[in-house]
Amino acid sequence: MNNIPIPEKIPELDIAIKAAQEAGDAILEIYQKDYNTFTKTDDSPVTDADLKSNKIINEILSNTKYSILSEEDIDDQSRLSKDMIWIVDPLDGTSDFIDKTGEFTVMIALIQNKKPILGVIAWPTEKTLFVAQKNCGAFRYSNGEWDKILVTKIDELSKCRTVGSRHHLSEKEKEFIKKIGIEDFTSIGSSLKVGKISSGQAEAYITTTNKMKEWDTAASYCIVSEAGGKMTDMLGNELTYNNKNVYHQNGILVTNGLIHDKIVKEFKKLE
Repeated sequence: MNNIPIPEKIPELDIAIKAAQEAGDAILEIYQKDYNTFTKTDDSPVTDADLKSNKIINEILSNTKYSILSEEDIDDQSRLSKDMIWIVDPLDGTSDFIDKTGEFTVMIALIQNKKPILGVIAWPTEKTLFVAQKNCGAFRYSNGEWDKILVTKIDELSKCRTVGSRHHLSEKEKEFIKKIGIEDFTSIGSSLKVGKISSGQAEAYITTTNKMKEWDTAASYCIVSEAGGKMTDMLGNELTYNNKNVYHQNGILVTNGLIHDKIVKEFKKLE
């Protein structure tokens, strides 16, 4: 793979890309054969692929001096005293992995002072990467080439393309999307929703759930921000990371930035 066209790349970026790619390759190997599925204490599924990916990422990232907050590891909260940490989802979209949709990803972010400064998302089935470094833009790697990616300039809700969860879309979300006049809606798995917005293939992702955690959004936050978009909670509040409570309490809104305030304003009318 040729180098990402970021002149002032920090060394952690190559480490994160290597970890995401190697984990993605291991996931793909398991995806193509039989594997075990377990249920965690919160009733969410976990597979051999989640655990293998987590092991590979931990081994590679442990060469840096930063703590790792991962979905698949016990959080001893020693990270709270650190300015910089990794946040990892070793397999985002486990349900999509199990259902064989191909729409699952590996997510790695580096956090500094509660904000993501690096984001890497690997999409194993398509051999695609979404990558960003703070103040350096966002890029997609596919078909052996790096391309800079940007959000669209669409600023009318009626013309927006919205993406949402295949497995977790609520009636409240469906009704709200319809109420604000958005007709174009596509269900898609994992962090690929934010990949679509960052690449100019959609304008909004709306979720009102309070079950999203920091590892579900950290890498995406950096990528969509660097592509010119915006990610907040549904009330328009800034997201921060490396908190004691890893849950995002008020849903997540991701847009191209131009329609963001309009959606927040409409949502606040419901509250």
